[in-house]
Amino acid sequence: MAIAFEVFRHKEDTMPAKSQAQQKAAGAALAAKRGDAKKSDLKGASKSMERSMSEKDLEDMASTKQKGKPKHVSP
Repeated sequence: MAIAFEVFRHKEDTMPAKSQAQQKAAGAALAAKRGDAKKSDLKGASKSMERSMSEKDLEDMASTKQKGKPKHVSP
């Protein structure tokens, strides 16, 4: 029973990107967090995302498919 709860909880915890720009920013932030890119190269949203989000959250957002997503979303 506990395993089913964990699977259900994990599904709700994922954070899909709402736009192509957000998905790309998450990818850049994830690369910097993992050490594959320089943190000093980050700007704007990706810089903020790298500081405030966990690697798991960034991974979930960066892995969102771009098909059908708008290029940008207004706040």
